[in-house]
Amino acid sequence: MDEAIRKRVDESWKERVEQEKSAGPQRPGPESPREAERPGGETGRAAPEELPQARFDLFIQGLLMEALIALGEMPHPATRKHTANLPQARYLVDLLGVLEEKTRGNLSVDEDRLLKDAVYQLRMRYLSRTGGGG
Repeated sequence: MDEAIRKRVDESWKERVEQEKSAGPQRPGPESPREAERPGGETGRAAPEELPQARFDLFIQGLLMEALIALGEMPHPATRKHTANLPQARYLVDLLGVLEEKTRGNLSVDEDRLLKDAVYQLRMRYLSRTGGGG
């Protein structure tokens, strides 16, 4: 082997790994070895500080937005077109109705109002799109 093209092996990473193990977990690691192989050490997951807090109101608003897209009242984020998918809209309205039933008595006043308003508004919009039929 040519001395000028000698492979350099960095063994110091082993020491760092041992130090990190003994110090305990400081940040979540990759979900799988495959994620650890991505360039730049990126795992493909958003850092926790980039994600919104998991909250009931954001969950309801997300379902509401999906339903409005399915009703054709908002543009689809991928196509930027207003395209109705009434079976999907019906499913989302029904899903919010189920949430309303199953969470009755367990929500804060604001959460309860948000959910009831969302269900009512979506039902009215769905009925106006379908002519009142089901």
